[in-house]
Amino acid sequence: MTPPGPPYWLPPAFADESGLVGVGGDLEPDTLLAAYRAGVFPWFGEEDPILWFSPDPRGVIPLDHVRVPGRLARTMRSGRFTVTVDRRFRDVMAACGENRDDGTWVTAEMLDAYEHLHRLGFAHSLEVWRGDELAGGVYGVALGGLFAAESMFHRVTDASKVALVSLTDRLRAKGFTLMDIQMVTPHTATFGAVEIPRAEYLSRVSEAVELRPEAFGIS
Repeated sequence: MTPPGPPYWLPPAFADESGLVGVGGDLEPDTLLAAYRAGVFPWFGEEDPILWFSPDPRGVIPLDHVRVPGRLARTMRSGRFTVTVDRRFRDVMAACGENRDDGTWVTAEMLDAYEHLHRLGFAHSLEVWRGDELAGGVYGVALGGLFAAESMFHRVTDASKVALVSLTDRLRAKGFTLMDIQMVTPHTATFGAVEIPRAEYLSRVSEAVELRPEAFGIS
């Protein structure tokens, strides 16, 4: 790939209170990968220009301190669900943008951009199935030892929880060191998600992207 063009964002230290660091630019693969290396990600609605964010604090899930509620552990052992990787990337990403009361950031532009990253081997999906039904899933970007989890969805109770725990298990097994979730929610907090200062996140991401863990998509 060609070297990335000029960045479309300010250094994260200059972010406003919402974490906004830039407006405009493009969603070409080199631009997106440069953003993730810099601790920045795109997030915007259908009527907005491309907006770039680097919030402070930053949400992460420590891969060595994932909490799995007992009932969920039993569900995962029951065989009720099966899990696949990179089987239905576009469907998973599209589903993550469905039925959102506050609108969707999974615009056609974003969907095409991340599907391009998927074809290049940087964006990945993890699918949760109940029989032949796509019951839930999660998608994100893998860069070195960083996995930036973008969003997850469920159509069946517990399917997104199974997706999240299965993702952390896979990242730990493959040798990833940093799982970014952007912002902590009550849901992710139950699994051990924590907030860390942006400065700490930027230090950790700069180390993580230089690592060479086992490829996420290889079983």
